[in-house]
Amino acid sequence: MAVTINLDAYQGVIFDMDGTLVDSMKLHLKAWQLTSMRFGFIYDEAWLHSHGGTPTFGIAELINEHQQRSFDPLDLVMSKRNYFDEIRHQVEVIPSTFSLLQQYQGQKRFAIGTGADAKTTDFILDTLALRPLLDAVVCANDVNNHKPEPDTFLLAAQQLGLAPEQCVVFEDTKTGLAAAQAAGMDCYLVIDGVISQFVARPSKT
Repeated sequence: MAVTINLDAYQGVIFDMDGTLVDSMKLHLKAWQLTSMRFGFIYDEAWLHSHGGTPTFGIAELINEHQQRSFDPLDLVMSKRNYFDEIRHQVEVIPSTFSLLQQYQGQKRFAIGTGADAKTTDFILDTLALRPLLDAVVCANDVNNHKPEPDTFLLAAQQLGLAPEQCVVFEDTKTGLAAAQAAGMDCYLVIDGVISQFVARPSKT
């Protein structure tokens, strides 16, 4: 169920990319499914989706930990990226969030805060002609500590020239929500392409 969106309290809007602004999550999952078939580990779609926003290398390490395997993470990463590269041209925008990006042009400052690597981020933003609509882009290559740590969103706010409390995040995973909370930012959750829930930033004690 959709919620009413009110951006009056914010000067900056930070979108996660995959599954939030662009409908690429299903492509990432397909690439992981093909990789699981190649290497012989269990493909758990719900588990993988819950770790959306985590860089590919981090997910590869989590697969080893979660399934008690000993794959070389780099082998998994290269396989997943190769499969993704074959289908990434199928990416599309998510109408609910893309319409906000269009509607508030010139009124708000916009950033991307994604766990995707620079190559993937650049391809998607350029393919969908999103870059001219954005004031800042932060990807996995730009920070050392990734979601659920706050660094991605804090750097995005810094690049926008705004304080964390002046920004609101749009995310689609628990990992991303945790990062927004850690950054001290309000967050709208996007579930199956619908902006479905508002979560206020933690109150300062």
